[in-house]
Amino acid sequence: MSDLLKSYRFREERQADWQRLDLILTKAENGGVKKLSDEQMLALPRLYRQAVSSLSVARSISLDQNVINYLESLCTRSYFFVYGARTTLGERMMMFLRQDWPAAVSQSVLATLLAAFFFFGGWALAFFLCLQDMEWYWTFHGQNFMEGRNPDATVEYLRSTIYVNEDEIGDGQLTAFSSFLFNNNAQIALFAFALGFAFGIPTAWLLVYNGVMIGSMYAVFWDKGLGYEFTGWLMIHGVTELYAIVLSGAAGFIIGGAVAFPGGRTRLASARAAGQKAATIAMGCVVMLIVAAILEGFGRQLINSDEIRYAVAGSTLIFWLGYFYIPRKAPDA
Repeated sequence: MSDLLKSYRFREERQADWQRLDLILTKAENGGVKKLSDEQMLALPRLYRQAVSSLSVARSISLDQNVINYLESLCTRSYFFVYGARTTLGERMMMFLRQDWPAAVSQSVLATLLAAFFFFGGWALAFFLCLQDMEWYWTFHGQNFMEGRNPDATVEYLRSTIYVNEDEIGDGQLTAFSSFLFNNNAQIALFAFALGFAFGIPTAWLLVYNGVMIGSMYAVFWDKGLGYEFTGWLMIHGVTELYAIVLSGAAGFIIGGAVAFPGGRTRLASARAAGQKAATIAMGCVVMLIVAAILEGFGRQLINSDEIRYAVAGSTLIFWLGYFYIPRKAPDA
């Protein structure tokens, strides 16, 4: 009986403040913080601290569990308004695109160069091996790769795969092709990032492997005298796509480097500290892959002019380099 009386008095003395806080939170949840008056905004942190204090007392003297549950819910709701983000989802996304992502990339130049070395090193290795002996192509790809785009194909056939007749391909096919390519390239980028925890070794292997696959294919067209045409066909989307894969590899190397060389921290703590920058880069790569999929599924298939293809490729390269590496003023706090 005394416990019930104690709980009743405790609640009666403080319930008015709890109810006021509840009303403020309900108004903010329904209409946003901007709907609160100046008086309510000033009262919110004070009422929140009182509710936290009441919860602490209620727990310490083992009051009615219903009171404790109510206060826990009230404090949890209040916390997000008192200490939560002051920006909307759209504002946060714009901050990511304007500041967080390019800053993370520009601070990871060495990791990016390392990833580019493995990727384009594998490309160059396969390219020169295949030019010397096209049997290397079959070693890299097997016997049934790319539906005829191989050393046995004629020049006419290979040329026909570079230039597409607009009347022969519909919007549905373009959309499906774009979706397939995005999923495939997103998986490669995801693995390049996620496998970095194993000291970056699987990331390096994946970059070399994909470089070898593209480099050997490039050698086939080069050997047939179609190097210029194939480069334009590839790079209209490849600048963005390959850049995204390289950056994903860089994110993997950031994690791998933190695990391999933790300094004075534990390996887990070191990986956790590097994870935010690496994850920021990896998330941004998804944006690049979406752009690449659009260019690959639509632009590359509908643009048959070599000059326009090179112009698009050059423009995207200039854009990404400027976006990532031109210094920008930090936003005001």
